[in-house]
Amino acid sequence: MTKQCPNCRRQVPLSLLWSQHNTCACGYHFRMNARQRVNFLTDEGTFQEMDHDLVGRDVLEFPGYPAKLETTRSATGEVEAVLCGTAKIGGEDCCLFVMDPYFMMGSMGWAVGEKITRLFEYATEHHMSVVGCTVSGGARMQEGLVSLMQMAKTSAALRRHSEAGLFYLVLLTDPTTGGVMASFAMDGDVILAEPGATIGFAGARVIEQTVRKKLPQGFQKAEFLLEHGFVDAVVPRKEQRETISLLLNLHRGGDR
Repeated sequence: MTKQCPNCRRQVPLSLLWSQHNTCACGYHFRMNARQRVNFLTDEGTFQEMDHDLVGRDVLEFPGYPAKLETTRSATGEVEAVLCGTAKIGGEDCCLFVMDPYFMMGSMGWAVGEKITRLFEYATEHHMSVVGCTVSGGARMQEGLVSLMQMAKTSAALRRHSEAGLFYLVLLTDPTTGGVMASFAMDGDVILAEPGATIGFAGARVIEQTVRKKLPQGFQKAEFLLEHGFVDAVVPRKEQRETISLLLNLHRGGDR
C-alpha cells in the first residue's frame, strides 16, 4: 500500500513512511497520531499515562456530540484528544502531553484542558519540566464557553509552573490553531515547530477577508513564524528527540 505525498506527489510505500516516522524523502511531514508520537519521542517503556479515564462531558446536550465522541473513540482507540503522563526522553525525566489530530482535530474541550492543567500541577509539585506537542483546530465548539475557559485554566497552571522556575518546551505541529495557539501553545520557554506546520489563530482566508489584503507567501507556516521571531527553531522530525533531550538536559532542575 502507498500514500501520495502532497508535496512531491510521489506514491510512498506505507512501510517506508512508518520506518521514517511519517516523513517523506522530500521532507514533507505527514501527521502522526498521539501514540505514534509518544513512542517516537520517548525512551522505550518509560511513558506512564496519567488521567486516562478523564473524558469529555456533553454539558450543553449538544445534538450529535455523544455519538461523535463514540465514533471517534472507536476509530482512534483513544478516549480523548490528548495523552498526558511522565516519561524519559534521551534519559531525561519530564512530564509530557501529546495532542492527537485524529481525535476531533485535537480540539480542546473540558477534558483536554483538565488533563493538561493536572499535568502542569503535577510537574510543579514534583519539580519537573514539561514537554508539550500541540496540534489542534481550536476550542471544541460542542462544549461552548466551557471549552473556551480551558484557555484561562491551562494558562494559569502554566504560569504557576513557570513561577516555580520550571522549564516548559513546546513543539508545534500541523496544525496548531485557534484557542490552543492563543494559550499554552505559545507560552513555552522554548518553542519548536515542525517543518511546514500551519500555526495561527484564525484561518488565512478569514484574515484576508477581514483586512482586505493579500497575505504574504508562507503566512502562518512554521518557517514564516521563525523568520518573524515567533518560534525559536524549526526542527525536522528526525532531529526532535535529540534536540528535546538536549534542551531538557540544559534546563535540568528548572534553573533558567
